[in-house]
Amino acid sequence: MKTKPLQPTEAELDVLRILWEHGPSTVRFVHERLRRHKDVGYTTTLKIMQIMTDKGMLERDTRRRQHVYATLYQESETQQMLLDRLLESAFGGSAAKLVMQALDPQRTSPAELRQIRRLLDDMEKERS
Repeated sequence: MKTKPLQPTEAELDVLRILWEHGPSTVRFVHERLRRHKDVGYTTTLKIMQIMTDKGMLERDTRRRQHVYATLYQESETQQMLLDRLLESAFGGSAAKLVMQALDPQRTSPAELRQIRRLLDDMEKERS
């Protein structure tokens, strides 16, 4: 049951990204994917996934010899929860402050700005 907001650590987000991309998976599968980018031991991966299960982020299917883990939250739900937390804690709830910080000219390409402008135009049309 989803009762409290997700607050995944970086390591937990790494696991979630793999499960969102590949679907329900064994610890071994997740571990092999993690090792492509990080030096992490199998038992560490197992422990992270067990903790995530205890926290209500994952569910474990024990019907097979190798347990299969699946996410309990969709990627978009997790992103929204993380964004809401960031918006409140770092920007005092101001979406405008967050967007202005994100649109720093040094980090935002002209192509990204055009895409953002189209998205904003589409949002305004939907509200009209």
